Amino acid sequence: MVWSGTWVAERLGVELIGGEDLRGLLGLALRRNPKRAHLLVSHVLGKHVPQRPSVVRGAGYDLGVRVRELLGDEDAARAVVLGYAETATGLGHSVADGVGLAPYLHSTRRPVAGVAPAGGFEESHSHATSHLLLPEDPKLLAGDGPLVLVDDEFSTGNTVLNTIRDLHERYPRDRYVIVALVDMRAAADRDRLTAFAAEIGARVDLLSLAAGTVGLPDGVLQKGQELVARYEAAASAGSPVSVASPAGSVPPAVPAPRAPRGTSAVRVDLEWPQGVPDGGRHGFVPEHRSRLEEALPALAEQLAEALPSGDPGRVLVLGFEELMYAPLALGVALEERGIDVAYSTTTRSPVLAVDDPGYAIRTRLVFPAHDAPADGPGERYAYNVAGAGFDAVVAVVDSVADTPELHAPDGLLAQLAAHIPHVVLAVVPSYVPSYARSAVSTDVPTAVPAPATEAPERSSMLPEPLRGPAFSSYAPEEVGWLLQDLSDVELEAPTEEREEAIQSGGAHYAESLPVEYQPSDRYQELFHAALETSAARIARAVGVVTETVLAEKSGRGSGTPVLVSLARAGTPVGVLMRRWAQARHGLDLPHYAVSIVRGRGIDANALRWLAAHHDPADVVFVDGWTGKGAITRELAEALAEFERAEGITGFDPEIAVLADPGSCVRTYGTREDFLIPSACLNSTVSGLISRTVLRADLVGPDDFHGGKFYRELAGADVSNDFLDAVAARFDEVAEDVDTAAKELLAADRAPTWEGWAAVERISEEYGIHDVNLVKPGVGETTRVLLRRVPWKILAQRGAGADLAHVRLLAEQRGVPVEEVEGLPYTCVGLIHPQYTRGATGADGKAVVSQ
Repeated sequence: MVWSGTWVAERLGVELIGGEDLRGLLGLALRRNPKRAHLLVSHVLGKHVPQRPSVVRGAGYDLGVRVRELLGDEDAARAVVLGYAETATGLGHSVADGVGLAPYLHSTRRPVAGVAPAGGFEESHSHATSHLLLPEDPKLLAGDGPLVLVDDEFSTGNTVLNTIRDLHERYPRDRYVIVALVDMRAAADRDRLTAFAAEIGARVDLLSLAAGTVGLPDGVLQKGQELVARYEAAASAGSPVSVASPAGSVPPAVPAPRAPRGTSAVRVDLEWPQGVPDGGRHGFVPEHRSRLEEALPALAEQLAEALPSGDPGRVLVLGFEELMYAPLALGVALEERGIDVAYSTTTRSPVLAVDDPGYAIRTRLVFPAHDAPADGPGERYAYNVAGAGFDAVVAVVDSVADTPELHAPDGLLAQLAAHIPHVVLAVVPSYVPSYARSAVSTDVPTAVPAPATEAPERSSMLPEPLRGPAFSSYAPEEVGWLLQDLSDVELEAPTEEREEAIQSGGAHYAESLPVEYQPSDRYQELFHAALETSAARIARAVGVVTETVLAEKSGRGSGTPVLVSLARAGTPVGVLMRRWAQARHGLDLPHYAVSIVRGRGIDANALRWLAAHHDPADVVFVDGWTGKGAITRELAEALAEFERAEGITGFDPEIAVLADPGSCVRTYGTREDFLIPSACLNSTVSGLISRTVLRADLVGPDDFHGGKFYRELAGADVSNDFLDAVAARFDEVAEDVDTAAKELLAADRAPTWEGWAAVERISEEYGIHDVNLVKPGVGETTRVLLRRVPWKILAQRGAGADLAHVRLLAEQRGVPVEEVEGLPYTCVGLIHPQYTRGATGADGKAVVSQ
């Protein structure tokens, strides 16, 4: 029997050096790739070469058994198995089956709306290099048990090194196991991995079915590229190519004939067990495996009924790119019924096809991508399917990929029908983590992602939102931060230096961060006392504003609001609104946090991301409170400019706030100016996130604004204490909320801008002549005392407990509190209007009147 690497070996001098078992496992082909001309084609992987499903699964399963024997049951139960997209997703899953005790995750090149990456890495030799890790449970990779990394081949070790480097910085562990069908490293690559393991202080084991090396003569890359170019040019022209060799004249592969219009497939919507993922993109645990194994006989029965009655002949189960394991499991189940089954999958990888027994890729079907890939449309391939003598094919796709492109005249189904008499389409429901399902359309059972308003390259290249615990102390489902992580950048400056730079025009307030205020014991006691006394009042305001939003959105867009809080003061309020909707109505509202900067507008890239993932008409902007209404005006102007520049419409500039003492908005929980305890602190009540940063050397034109995660302050974090204390009062205030919300919806809520008028009056009366230095309301006054250089505090005469923390902060900073009559706010903070180093706040002394 001719070895399927002979054709390449004879023409390019490529050698497979090792035992005879290597040739039994591998053939050779050529591909269009500027980094590596040759392709090792596995006979047992089930990607390019159809193979019996039991053989494919058995190769991975046996390696998994060896991993379990190596680790022992105790460490195997603490391990995580990680497979590589796209080629090794099914192999890694089979290895996890063999280990038996460990969860499985595979990398992916498909971003999923609402799921934040837990990591990523580059595969340097691949045609599509970027990998994402999207576990449903962010803690899946955070343990310290062994990490088992699975790939089809271990050639240079670069991919594994990149993976370990990325994950070890986040989640260090002391043991890694690398699993591959074949280990083809050169000696230098082996030494490099050994040195790397010593550098990080971890043990690294490697298991494979066979080992060897590939001998590559000088100039092989250029020669291979020239050979591919000649054959593909000849194939396009429809003429044969003669190459002097012992094998003689070899015709190129020819394009598959176009199927006639109207070609149809027998469709099977598989009764997949509910809650069981279709693969390992978001994680697959042993419980999922047990439930799937129980369901497989019935699933195989569904497929068998769709095949020709009697003897269906030779059947191919064809998987789809990263969706390898589900089709493989179905293929094994059909094989166990006595059906003659082979298994392979479609792929992104472009490989030259040559119809020669000594070449691993005999035929190639070409068809358009059909799952709306993030990197745009392109060709996809199915190898060794045409002309292979199959009587029937079962094409298995997930529901995201069941698109018009799949069914088009030049789509995959039509290409299969041109070569195989009987075509069955089996659709597996695409699994989406529970906290991200609100970011996906639920109007159709196939769970196709909601249509984007725009899909330009700038939007598709933006990263997914950051989520806790990797970024912020909030749970991942509570909020996704449309920010970039600047936690490792030194941005803090002394308050006095910042104020001087800001007022002199030398810097914008968003270009640096104040040093995070660390409260005294006395101040922390005030916070907890304020939370205890005001929790019910806050819960009522949360309920009223949320019910108002739900009522107002019921007839617009999808009817389901998408909460977008203005980081960071709006974020705790957005989380509470989300909790109210969930507790009272069973709604799982998506919630994101974005940056808005006075004088510079809202983050346009965040808006682009939102428009690409949601209907802008569904978006509700959320903030904590209004002062004089500056941010309300800023948002309206920024959205108008965004619409002019981008042509994207639908965003509503109205802001929903907990408290609107300035009468600046229509949607609010209350217009009282009272103490909201989340205003008392900075990051430690806001998920440990800084205020947002916008600086040209850190934030490029295609970047989200920045923010920092203060992990080191975890011991002082009360973010979730605040949320839990308020949410605990929801039931208590529910009846009152229903009444108040109905009254509010029927009332005239038009803004009067009373607060803005008051600020202008105060600015003139006190000789400040700059409304930006007048900060009205309890929340804004607190910010002045925590972050700026205060001049004096104006307090409404008779204000009581709501100002206890303000009076304490003022005392600590040597700032006078002046009681006044007729103030529309409980208090107003005045920033020093002519700041110098001798002014209030620098030395803690009394104010010098200007």
